[in-house]
Amino acid sequence: MDNAVTPRLRRPAWAGRNYSLLTAAAVVTNLGSHGALIAAAFAVLDAGGDGGDVGLVAMARTIPLVVFLLIGGAVADRLPRHHVMVAANTLNCLSQAAFAALVLLGEPQLWQMMLLTALGGTGQAFFSPAAEGMLLSSVTGDQASRAFALFRMAMHGAAIGGAALGGALIAAIGPGWVLAVDAVAFAVAGVLRAFLRVSEVPERAPGGGMLADLRDGWREVIGRPWLWTIVVQFSVVVAVIGAADAVYGPLVARDSLGGAAPWGLALSAFGAGTIAGAFLMMRWKPRRLLLAGSLCVFPLALPSAALAVPLQLPLLAAAMFVSGVAIEVFGVSWMTALHQEIPEDKFSRVSAYDWFGSVSLVPLATALAGPAETAFGRDTALWGCATLVVLMTAGVLCVPDVRRLTRRTEQEVARSGAEETGSADAEGAAGRLG
Repeated sequence: MDNAVTPRLRRPAWAGRNYSLLTAAAVVTNLGSHGALIAAAFAVLDAGGDGGDVGLVAMARTIPLVVFLLIGGAVADRLPRHHVMVAANTLNCLSQAAFAALVLLGEPQLWQMMLLTALGGTGQAFFSPAAEGMLLSSVTGDQASRAFALFRMAMHGAAIGGAALGGALIAAIGPGWVLAVDAVAFAVAGVLRAFLRVSEVPERAPGGGMLADLRDGWREVIGRPWLWTIVVQFSVVVAVIGAADAVYGPLVARDSLGGAAPWGLALSAFGAGTIAGAFLMMRWKPRRLLLAGSLCVFPLALPSAALAVPLQLPLLAAAMFVSGVAIEVFGVSWMTALHQEIPEDKFSRVSAYDWFGSVSLVPLATALAGPAETAFGRDTALWGCATLVVLMTAGVLCVPDVRRLTRRTEQEVARSGAEETGSADAEGAAGRLG
């Protein structure tokens, strides 16, 4: 018998304890949350509501998300991020449990569902900047893009599975139980995140107050042209794509494609594209990060154009798949650029401004989608969505920093950080002598 000891399988160096816990927790919450989004809509309808009521409940989640995002980013850079994440998960768990109890035990009122959904949006506003800051802090070295790609692939896979499982469970046992499952998922994820190790995270110096922290984060954003221009770009891109997907897509599917089932298949093709894109980015490391990522924003205009024609399901699904691949190339490139360029103690504030840009115009765009269809026609409105994506992306590519920002090796990042620290120390000494 061979006495050699079989070596244990080890995680890659870039998949440390915190990264693994964050990925596992994200999978759990995405499995629950994407089914719960469907369950919330059906809970409203089962209680006698209509499409307008479903929209009100969705709006109730979005408004506090927009209102509290920047505050959430400042809090996450001031307090231990894992504490903020666990507190937000606790709020989400309790609000979903209460929502589930209302649905299971009686006839929930619209205002009650809106209130509980708003609490969930508030939790998300504090959670998202802290979570992204924690993820960026958990990865080191030149394998960051691979780590971010795997994380995003796991999240998207869980989202697709959660939506499919949630739909099946709603049909089998009702929306209330699916909401209860989501509450349990938040509890499990909160426990996982409570075990995050923060001893390796550098201590952050106390700030000068909430407003000072927000101003500091704003200066970090506005001082980097590549950063603020892409945030502005995506405030428009996400808004028009959201209007096309949420409002026009179902209408085109009803009138030209045969109903909800073909639209569901088209959305599934997008989900499959995001997984394929993340898989691609685990192997491809474009040298010019933002140039490659921004070029891949152009295909995001394809679904709106396909709906405007409208193309039949196979070609629409192909357009959705390509746009899914493209958004992942951008997403991984973007996260890698933030990880490389932004100081660790400002990750969450910068992330909050990024999130704020992405979600702030979505309620307005979806609200204006109906009037735009009435005024210009659905096809023209969809071509307008596609055109705005192209124009905003072309404008971003005119910014030299977007075209020139390059991926740096671990040694280059360390050397740059040392130079910045030395420069800051020199400036501080000069100030004290003065």
